[in-house]
Amino acid sequence: MSSTEELRHTALDALHRSLGATMTDFAGWDMPLRYGSERDEHTAVRTRAGLFDLSHMGEIAVTGPQAAALLDFALVGNIGGVKPGRARYTMICRADGGILDDLIVYRLAETEYLVVANASNAQTVLDALVERSAGFDAEVRDDRDAYALIAVQGPESPGILKSLTDADLDGLKYYAGLPGTVAGVPALIARTGYTGEDGFELFVKPEHAVELWQALTEAGAGVGLVPCGLSCRDTLRLEAGMPLYGHELSTALTPFDAGLGRVVKFEKEGDFVGREALREAAERAAAKPPRVLVGLVAEGRRVPRAGFSVVSGGEVIGEVTSGAPSPTLGKPIAMAYVDAAHAVPGTPGVGVDIRGTHEPYEVVALPFYKRQK
Repeated sequence: MSSTEELRHTALDALHRSLGATMTDFAGWDMPLRYGSERDEHTAVRTRAGLFDLSHMGEIAVTGPQAAALLDFALVGNIGGVKPGRARYTMICRADGGILDDLIVYRLAETEYLVVANASNAQTVLDALVERSAGFDAEVRDDRDAYALIAVQGPESPGILKSLTDADLDGLKYYAGLPGTVAGVPALIARTGYTGEDGFELFVKPEHAVELWQALTEAGAGVGLVPCGLSCRDTLRLEAGMPLYGHELSTALTPFDAGLGRVVKFEKEGDFVGREALREAAERAAAKPPRVLVGLVAEGRRVPRAGFSVVSGGEVIGEVTSGAPSPTLGKPIAMAYVDAAHAVPGTPGVGVDIRGTHEPYEVVALPFYKRQK
């Protein structure tokens, strides 16, 4: 992007600026990076609640008599088996098995689905679904302009939302969604998130976004809710061991390379894009484990970054995919793909090459942080 004029703006753009947000270009959108202290925002989500604008995410509607059949063909998961009102984490892959994106698919009704793609891949996913819809009695529709997406995340989020809706939040399971009204605004209320905490994502019309944000802000004032930017969202998902496309996931990796082979459902009926390549990838992974995604915790203070080499005994044994200071652990952490022989938690002698110095790191199992139920 050459100028801010070319960036897309969410319906909450003016509100973010009035709150003093530091804005940044993210996948072609002008998004709030932080409002004040990233650490304070992060801690608020872990201990109280945080409010996020996620309107940059890519919503794609898939509807019609063969919507389920189309999604079963286009994606690696068993989408036809998702009950109305539930959601499924899945992936869309190329014919060679490479990951185009990871997705959440909501089944809103018998013949109506909402596919939510990462902002950076929304057009790619839309184009692939349109191409793969040929021959199916189903419609693929770009709904990115039809929604604003607001997330309230953290242990206080159920109480905040309950004060604004009569929807049955107690009966709303993780990875489920239901239509309801929040602060008088019609919304799809989903119990999903990307922080490792309990929370909700609210899909509303853009013209209702400011009203809803303000109502949530007022409802959460007494329990310490704060507005949160993309920076703390990244450290929250990193602590929770959640993959980020372009870091832990890419077209160079299959779901089996990423340790997420469980999302591929070979048992579903019919063919799907990438089936044969993924079958071969599964067999390769079983015969010779690929590099394994692990957690690394620093013994010192230097922060590893994506692309840094993981080393042991003078040899490169892997690569960092994401790294940041962890506010919860109080130490730098990273996710990295390492050779299987070095992937066991506690493996001695592992370090990260940070500008020529091999800094010692402890190999740990993911996630770094798991909330208390």
